[in-house]
Amino acid sequence: MSVHRKRLFLAVASVAGMLASPALALARAHKPSADLGLLSHPSGSVPWNIVVLLTVLTLLPAIVLSMTPFVRLLVVFHFLRQALGTQTTPSNQTLIGLSLILTFFLMQPVGTAVYDAALVPYEHRQTDAMGAIELASGPMRHFMLRYSREKDLALFLELAKEAKPKSADDLPMRVIAPAYLISELKAGFQIGAVLYLPFLVVDMAVAAITTSVGMLQLPPVVISTPLKILLFVMVDGWNLLVGSLMKSF
Repeated sequence: MSVHRKRLFLAVASVAGMLASPALALARAHKPSADLGLLSHPSGSVPWNIVVLLTVLTLLPAIVLSMTPFVRLLVVFHFLRQALGTQTTPSNQTLIGLSLILTFFLMQPVGTAVYDAALVPYEHRQTDAMGAIELASGPMRHFMLRYSREKDLALFLELAKEAKPKSADDLPMRVIAPAYLISELKAGFQIGAVLYLPFLVVDMAVAAITTSVGMLQLPPVVISTPLKILLFVMVDGWNLLVGSLMKSF
């Protein structure tokens, strides 16, 4: 595997700034006892490194969900499906898969930065697992701060009863992570609301026409749904939506 492909693979597991290599650590742990001393670090032992890495691996789905653009993308796609009135098309699995692919696309530069900052020193035994996690939080911190609103940061800073820092870089992750999450939710709802408006106009127009001609027995959604799908296809909606979402980052 080339160095570039190796970085791409590792970026998937490091989108939250917690890049680590559980498989590598486990493989080293099963080497003869003579090699265990090479893996030891003054601030930690091999068993604790394995515990930390496996814990990060267990929390990886929650990290991807709450510390990446995944939330914003998924919220917008669900708004789109509701606006089109297609109920279960595209399916949840399709929307989640598309959100994950776009998240990987957006987070690849951050993952590469985390790889260089955290995993490379860890592989060269220059730090232990906890030190690697601390190093990995740097690129993630800068990414999340870029899209976190000051109002949300101030809210969680107040709730945490923390002193006001001199700069944003001094904010703890326990403040940045929830502020980033609700900022992404707000952005997703804003985009979804704007996306909903043109389809709402189509629904209202169809309902007004069917009522005026006396078609009271025919639900307006039966007519408006194919019209909305046709409109979305004619304007190449997926290209426009995905392009606008990518540019919002």
